[in-house]
Amino acid sequence: MPMRRWILRSLLIALALLIVLPILASGGSIAMAERKHWSTSRWDSAGLAPDPAAVKDAVVQVYGARLWGWRGALAVHTWIVVKPAGAPSYTRYEVVGWGSSPVRISQRVPDGYWAGNAPELLLDMRGPEAAFAIPLIIAAAERYPGREKYVMWPGPNSNSFVAYIARQVPELGLHLPPTAIGKDWIGTDQIFAPAPSGTGWQISLFGLAGVTAAVSEGIELNLLGLTLGVDLLRPALKLPGIGRLGMPAHDGPLTPFLVPAAAQETSG
Repeated sequence: MPMRRWILRSLLIALALLIVLPILASGGSIAMAERKHWSTSRWDSAGLAPDPAAVKDAVVQVYGARLWGWRGALAVHTWIVVKPAGAPSYTRYEVVGWGSSPVRISQRVPDGYWAGNAPELLLDMRGPEAAFAIPLIIAAAERYPGREKYVMWPGPNSNSFVAYIARQVPELGLHLPPTAIGKDWIGTDQIFAPAPSGTGWQISLFGLAGVTAAVSEGIELNLLGLTLGVDLLRPALKLPGIGRLGMPAHDGPLTPFLVPAAAQETSG
């Protein structure tokens, strides 16, 4: 019995250190960084999205950027942009915590800085695959169940929105970063759902506690919205605040995307 208690105590201490130390490190980097007020920070393009005038193919991209202020030590804001074949501009889909309606559909800069924080490209899908996925993304955004409510923590928030669309359109194979707090919020009426990547499953209790097991995400433990895990496919450790340490996550589906003939004909 004493040995079991010692093992249990050691595991709990190790778990606590794996959560607390990365958060302190991330918080320290945020505290030392030069910060401007969000209203005077950069919101312009980071130059990651292809020019619609030059790229006529359909495009789907997903971005994530650190939040402004102290929240950036813990979490990112994610959003989706789409451009049908031949379209002159992008349409941006995201959820924000201000204004009349959380769900925003706009022509804002597709790859803009978020309050001075550079965006990271999480998914880049083009051609027939993107043309097929775009109407599915639009339909999923329209039926998003959290569209009338925004809760910064544990959700539904911006990351809950993107994760919902990913689950509804598994063809995206989207792998959200561990700092996308809210991605594990799957509602108040269910505790079992597909992983956002569509390559496995997860159990989640209101986004506050849960486990994800998937080919793309690997094994993830969700504690109070924070993610601790390991990616076995592309070896990496996932830590709260810091994010991913190891190989980068994939930026597309893990399996060949089979596009219906009709979608290929209309993709240009």
